[in-house]
Amino acid sequence: MLIALIADIHGNAVALERVLAELERERPDRVVCLGDVAATGPQPREAIALLRATGCPVVLGNADEWLLTPQFSPNPDEVTAKIEEIDAWCREQLGPEHLDYLRGFRSTIEIPLDKRTVLLCCHGSPRSNTEAMRSATPDAELGAMLDRVQATIVACGHTHEQLLRRFGELILLNPGSVGLPFQVDRQTGTVRNPAWAEYALIRWQSGALGIELRRVPVDARTVIAAALASGMPHAEWWAADWETL
Repeated sequence: MLIALIADIHGNAVALERVLAELERERPDRVVCLGDVAATGPQPREAIALLRATGCPVVLGNADEWLLTPQFSPNPDEVTAKIEEIDAWCREQLGPEHLDYLRGFRSTIEIPLDKRTVLLCCHGSPRSNTEAMRSATPDAELGAMLDRVQATIVACGHTHEQLLRRFGELILLNPGSVGLPFQVDRQTGTVRNPAWAEYALIRWQSGALGIELRRVPVDARTVIAAALASGMPHAEWWAADWETL
């Protein structure tokens, strides 16, 4: 069995098209999206249309939930205020059919690989789509997030950072972000959006497990052009973090 995991598209149809083209060549048996499909990006309708056409199951991300029930921060900082204005614009672009599609997303998705092996898909953690499971998350915090989880592999999104980590008998996997990958400069702490899209493949055959974290190049100039032409508020600010060659 070959399973493809994608996450955190964030209204970037340019990047999603690139990943879907790769998956056409890989021909996975199943594709699962780990959430955050349409918010915080310039092409919310286009991203939904592309993902919906795949027919894949989707986990409800925190940004998807925000689009369904917007909750503005009472005292946002400058960055949060800009993101919420972008997200409000994204919601305005969606019609009833788009929102109905988002309402069909699930809190978690379980995929049996065999009688004793289960892939559990979530957005943040199995108990909350706002929690973050990272490489440096202390064991005690992870233990609370994963309490009573009965699975072999737990796949999450939310952090926009690829992850492969052992935690006791569990394997934690994050495919990274399709539409808004993060790269942090180790010296300055500056966060940039590199010109690639991320996803993961899980191979399971006769008890043998293989996990691949993948990235494919994306034309950042096309992403930026889409943002600037979209009418999205703060488009230049959003585009400024993208690295171009």
